[in-house]
Amino acid sequence: MIDVITIGNDILKEKAASVPEIDENIENLIKQMTEILEKKSGVGLAAPQIAEKKRIFITKIPGDILRVFINPEIIQTSQELQSYEEGCLSIPGVWANVIRPASISIQAWDISGKVFRIDTDGVLARVIQHEFDHLNGVLFTDRLNDKQRERILKIYDRKSKTK
Repeated sequence: MIDVITIGNDILKEKAASVPEIDENIENLIKQMTEILEKKSGVGLAAPQIAEKKRIFITKIPGDILRVFINPEIIQTSQELQSYEEGCLSIPGVWANVIRPASISIQAWDISGKVFRIDTDGVLARVIQHEFDHLNGVLFTDRLNDKQRERILKIYDRKSKTK
């Protein structure tokens, strides 16, 4: 099975490419991503996290359905900001409070290629923004100040060396 790549891999810093059409390869990729997300007990996974530079991510937060976002665009964000603790499958074992818009509107294709829009807040809005960042080569640590980022990366380095 494909595994999640971790911080230090250059793909995580690159912008993902749009998906021109949904074919069998894209469907299989989404199936693999879903299996990985379940295996890792995550709430979101972006294609670049498994070394696929495609504009796709999935979310599965507790109490919600599995959601597939292909070629997503965040079309609106609230002015209200919220701080919330985030972690990442590509930086396992560390968490930090990240400030993001409290609510968003996002438009994307679903697995059948149909365009949909979601207006959301709370945990789903948070996870969507986190995964959307992955499509643009941004990690949650990039949203921290220098001191916080340095502290988090030191913790990650220590934890990853003891494995």
